[in-house]
Amino acid sequence: MLTSDLDYALPENLIAQSPAEPRDASRLMVVDAKTGEISHHVFRDLPSYLAQGDALVLNETKVFPARLLARRPGGGKVELLFLRELGDASGGEWEALVRPGKRLHPGMQLSTDGEQIVAVENLGGGRWTLRGRDLPGLMRRAGRMPLPPYIQQTEAAERAYQTVYARNLGSAAAPTAGFHFTPQTLTAVELAGAEISRVTLHVGTGTFAPVRSERLEDHQMHAERYFVPEPAARSIENANRVVAVGTTVARTLESWATSGERVGESTLFVYPGYRWRVVDALITNFHLPRSTLLAMIMSFAGRELVERAYGIAVEEQYRFYSFGDAMLLLNGGRNR
Repeated sequence: MLTSDLDYALPENLIAQSPAEPRDASRLMVVDAKTGEISHHVFRDLPSYLAQGDALVLNETKVFPARLLARRPGGGKVELLFLRELGDASGGEWEALVRPGKRLHPGMQLSTDGEQIVAVENLGGGRWTLRGRDLPGLMRRAGRMPLPPYIQQTEAAERAYQTVYARNLGSAAAPTAGFHFTPQTLTAVELAGAEISRVTLHVGTGTFAPVRSERLEDHQMHAERYFVPEPAARSIENANRVVAVGTTVARTLESWATSGERVGESTLFVYPGYRWRVVDALITNFHLPRSTLLAMIMSFAGRELVERAYGIAVEEQYRFYSFGDAMLLLNGGRNR
């Protein structure tokens, strides 16, 4: 499959700059992968599509203020996006995206907020190992929320860039399908008979890095840490139907099924041709062209149906990307 097969045209005015208010007032496109039927709703209608015996699975990861501005010894500005801690929990070394990364060399000292950060190793693709005395503390003091580049960096947008159920700090990007939930929606889900299960995948470049290779199969996924607690594992294994809230949950569950490990690092790349093992229904947003997320959606529901759904979404003026509207894909995944 060619990466250009993941292209589509999107008017810029459809890129959402803020979430719906309230969040469960966002639109919900329901797509049945078995019948090809597409219908239009609002997100608070979601519980009507759930039933006794369903497991609705959330990603409890919490976004940390991972973006910092620093200066090189000559005074030039450098943007740092911290992705994950390396080694033990000392906070000493982290993997980070650096822009412009080509201006760095091993041993260079960067300064920010009165602290020094040392460039240790070039990992390729703009990623560096960085070392500092207390990088988590530095991020808490001086870091900004890592909004995607298509969202204007405002205080309101930064406050909104978190799910209402975020608990486990560690993500450099939000699991955006969860943005549509409110406490009231979660209560309605349980009243519908579905059991809420909670897993964690800390989002990094594996999720948001664009595909740059000509052939989709040549793209290399970067590792992201995941954790499936034992209660969630039991609920999912006993469920009549597994409903994943977002591609990060889908990747977590399929990585667990593939490796047999409830705790690990996922490098799983799901694209058309993949055989799904766990997920029966998927809640997701409308994703960027040439993204691994769009490739996963096409794997789940079929390329032709997804292309048709995206075309209808543009015609119907749905809102796209992180703060945009939602899609519920039924009868896909392991039921296709």
